[in-house]
Amino acid sequence: MTATTSGNLLTDHPELYEERFPDPERLAARWTEDTLARHAAGPRVLDVGCGTGRDAAWLHHRAGREVTGIDTSQAMLTHAATHNPGPAYHLADMREFDLGATFDAIACLDSALLYCHTNEDLTAFLARCRAHLAPGGLLVAEMRNGAFFLGNTELLDGPRTNTFAWRGTTYTSHTTLWIDHGAQLLRRRRIWTADDGCPQEEQRSAWRLLFPQELRYFLTTAGFEVLALHDGPGPRTEPPWSEGEAPHGTTSSDRLHLIARLMPHPTNGDTPA
Repeated sequence: MTATTSGNLLTDHPELYEERFPDPERLAARWTEDTLARHAAGPRVLDVGCGTGRDAAWLHHRAGREVTGIDTSQAMLTHAATHNPGPAYHLADMREFDLGATFDAIACLDSALLYCHTNEDLTAFLARCRAHLAPGGLLVAEMRNGAFFLGNTELLDGPRTNTFAWRGTTYTSHTTLWIDHGAQLLRRRRIWTADDGCPQEEQRSAWRLLFPQELRYFLTTAGFEVLALHDGPGPRTEPPWSEGEAPHGTTSSDRLHLIARLMPHPTNGDTPA
């Protein structure tokens, strides 16, 4: 391990990522399939930010869907092709992807949508979704909720320390979160140490803080109808979603879940409502 701010220990080492964030019951994939089935989505699914491919592969093999995954990490995609084969995997940016294919649904899980840091980023991503979705296609996303941080400092009272062991080495992370109000970003600084004698590693990342009404505006402007926007249950809520459980709740807790449908393309030069 080297001292750097350019890489990411977990995404550069996919097996380590899965050890740190296990999902043995594939809750994220099962929640996604339940959502797709509830809204009668067709079989072709694009997983944006597919990571190690474990959700994409579950949807492909267990749910019988035709899945394609994209990610910006070559290490993640190489791991996915080897350990979670079946879906087609592509190295691509969520703001610029052009796959020459049409999908019935696009899934964007675990706050991947929030890597659109600017209004221009989000607009570009939604335009790419619109270009790749069949009429009536779904956009399904789950992410951190910007509204949660209005007066709530629960996640900001850090730093937080987490330790876990992998292949004989104990890794410890010290994580600090803070809000960049001007940029509307939740920023993270994480210091990794390991008991194998390697130097510590510092990493920085950020997520856009989107508020529910703001998200509705961007989606409507891009030609989507918001079918549901709720805070639970989901694969990363407490308590987590369970089989057959319908969405409920407000939009005030830490997680936000979105289901939107692509409206018919406008005609005669009309602007999407």
